[in-house]
Amino acid sequence: MTELLRLTDLKKSYDGKKLALDGINLSVQSGEFIVVIGPSGAGKSTLIRTINQLVRPTSGTVYFDGCELTSLKGRALRKKRGDIGMIFQHYNLIGRTNVIKNVLHGRLSRMPFYKSLLGLYPEIERSQALNLLKTVGLEDQIYQRASDLSGGQMQRVGICRALMQEPKLILADEPIASLDPKSADIVMDQLKTITTRRQITCIVNLHQVDYAKQYATRILGVKEGKIVFDGPPEALSTKITAAIYAGKEEQMSLTGTENKDNKAAIKEITPTVPNEATIPNATELHAPLVNSTAVVASETALSTATKETGGLAL
Repeated sequence: MTELLRLTDLKKSYDGKKLALDGINLSVQSGEFIVVIGPSGAGKSTLIRTINQLVRPTSGTVYFDGCELTSLKGRALRKKRGDIGMIFQHYNLIGRTNVIKNVLHGRLSRMPFYKSLLGLYPEIERSQALNLLKTVGLEDQIYQRASDLSGGQMQRVGICRALMQEPKLILADEPIASLDPKSADIVMDQLKTITTRRQITCIVNLHQVDYAKQYATRILGVKEGKIVFDGPPEALSTKITAAIYAGKEEQMSLTGTENKDNKAAIKEITPTVPNEATIPNATELHAPLVNSTAVVASETALSTATKETGGLAL
């Protein structure tokens, strides 16, 4: 295996005082399926988001695929982010847009800006999106609005969107935290199976130790912004786990239930300023995605909600 990702003395402070990340050093090899565990506030989400530079570190370096991401800005950074897929806890789908279009958004970083506004996806990419949805068992939902899906179904759409990028690395930030156990099993099974089959490196944040041991090839334990455990699942003892979650033991298992009100969990897009881009709801898959609210002056006018999807190069 070859090194795909390296973090060197990574630190992040949001207030200039307390460190959310405190000297993280990490090397990730191609093909690994890493699960990061730890209680709320440990720094897991900050760690994930500094990798793709959604959060800029206070100091330290991030090397990805032979390139120092922390030194990149603008177009160069957006291009490199296209090789990193992102799966979010609250899905970050466009609720009033149908399922297959949400998946196709994973190609936005690979296509000219005007084509992305008009929804001019090549037929081969539409076929790829449909095949991905078949792989995760959602071929009967391709024309449904994303907001009408269950939480588990929405997360599977999020996986497909990330895979449409053809990424070298997928980051998943608490992908099962809002799901019931059955849906969580389905999502983790498919995420592990598909990334392993495609030899895509994957880093997943989880609270749940049992899921980490079941799916990870390597586990990282994070506490107070530091990596306090790094090893194979079989090396994660009860004593080590207790030390990582001390005082927050209730977070070690999946106890939440699936959010039935999906509208609250999805970031809907609404035009709030004259130059903000929106993606309208066309009634047919092949209809052009364009109307008066879809016209923007520049690439930077894309809405914040759309930027947060794993498919858009920021």
